[in-house]
Amino acid sequence: MKKILLIEDNPDIRENTAEILDLAQYQVLTAENGKEGVQLALKELPDLIICDIMMPVLDGYGVLHLLSKNETTAGIPFIFLTAKADRGDVRKGMSMGADDYLTKPFTDQELLSAIETRLNKTDILKKQFTRNMEGVNHFLEEVKSFEALKELSESRELRHYKKKDTVFLEGGYPRGIYFIHKGKVKIYQKNDQGKELISSLHKAGDFFGFLSLLKDEQYIHSAAALEDSEIYMIPKDDFFSLIYKNAEVARKFIELLSDNLLENEQQLMRLAYNSVRKRVAEALVKLSDTYKNDVDQRFSMNVSREDLANLVGTAKETVIRTLSDFKEDRYIEISGSTITILDYNKLVGMKN
Repeated sequence: MKKILLIEDNPDIRENTAEILDLAQYQVLTAENGKEGVQLALKELPDLIICDIMMPVLDGYGVLHLLSKNETTAGIPFIFLTAKADRGDVRKGMSMGADDYLTKPFTDQELLSAIETRLNKTDILKKQFTRNMEGVNHFLEEVKSFEALKELSESRELRHYKKKDTVFLEGGYPRGIYFIHKGKVKIYQKNDQGKELISSLHKAGDFFGFLSLLKDEQYIHSAAALEDSEIYMIPKDDFFSLIYKNAEVARKFIELLSDNLLENEQQLMRLAYNSVRKRVAEALVKLSDTYKNDVDQRFSMNVSREDLANLVGTAKETVIRTLSDFKEDRYIEISGSTITILDYNKLVGMKN
């Protein structure tokens, strides 16, 4: 049973509205002023809040402001109640983050319809979407039900890249964000001597290239395919619509964007403080964690020693010597350019 908080200072309107909601099989909580309403919202975490604008102690704007600043209540759908004479204040409420408004007097049908619409849209954002293009398309289609997002395009272009093909180059300007349908991608940067440092690795189901777009700046890294890959590009206009036009949609979309935005910072810390032997072990673990299929008992990957050196942040010759040591220790198996991990736990527990 959905829980609704009704904040209304007029006792007749409060009682009549609560009765309608109760008959519609909602659990109803009531508050007679804004201060009491905020306290109830924080304690009960309702599924939806209906709030009058003009109230003593704390008005509706104050209620919305306080609840929107609290992480536990910021995502609760919020419907304002306003008198006809106050309709000019609706714009202020909507700009503050209200989801809808009802003008007094309202009919039973108008009330229940507004509630059902808001709850349905909230349920959309509670869904779990798979991290593949089918899941992304499903998400984009679902959020089109939000008024501000009806114009989302369907121009999600599928591009094919061969191994080592460049996806984008440092210094270029973003035209959208990328989603890997099949394949693997490295994000890297070159120093003044032309030496590569791989900052992150991506697999099927990952987005990349969105940080530069958010900052409205040129790419500070380059991206290239580690193997034959299929990659979709979502146009920048669609990306900005998803990020800026609805706070709850933005929150859900950001969940899809990235598992760990601190990864680059953590990698730099490892480069600064860990030995080469430990860094090579960590690079192999990272490759396994990123690309290992659940059905595989052991992880194997065809990876160039140059790419591995760029991931570790050392010379290729040093990586080759370290891999030979790992092979002798039976941590890995090597066949040509293919590395198979034999003892994952030993690599994870490698001493510095």
